[in-house]
Amino acid sequence: MHRITIAANRKGCQVQNEEGLVRRAQQEPEAFAQIYEAYFDKIYRYIVVRIGSEAEAEDLTQQVFLNALKSLSSFKWRGVPFSAWLYRIAHNQVVDYLRKKAKHATESLDGMVKAVVSNDNPQMELERKVDIEQVLLATKRLTEAQREVISLRFASELSVAEAAKVMGKSEGAIKALQHSAIVALRKALISESENG
Repeated sequence: MHRITIAANRKGCQVQNEEGLVRRAQQEPEAFAQIYEAYFDKIYRYIVVRIGSEAEAEDLTQQVFLNALKSLSSFKWRGVPFSAWLYRIAHNQVVDYLRKKAKHATESLDGMVKAVVSNDNPQMELERKVDIEQVLLATKRLTEAQREVISLRFASELSVAEAAKVMGKSEGAIKALQHSAIVALRKALISESENG
């Protein structure tokens, strides 16, 4: 089985394996299952952090992979990783979802908390749930770009370079955006703790 891992010291190898796997999947659609396995968790985490709903994130993640499978034959290598293409599809799905969601009532954070927290210690789980809810509420105060960089860097665990490719920005811009997002989150969390 060809497993795709993102590791800084094996970047060239990773891109080669990724390219080979994508080329195989373009010829043999059943090989797409390996792409699905390699990227599902990261794409899911990216989406769940962006929208805050576990169930909706599962549906959107499935849609990302359906769209990718439908468009795979037209995918061309242009100097960016295949994963950047997948994240762009995920980004577009999230934007469409949020547009539709804006017309409806605001969403609950409960699904997200259940997705992120799984622990046998009820007290620790409750404390984590409260912490996660506070962070998610604080992220609502960030700009769209700040939320996206936080989601890519921390939920999807992408490097600065990978996040830059996904967002179509320079690495310096990603670092600055990440810094401003963390500063804004810190201020929001401090404000919430002082007021609550």
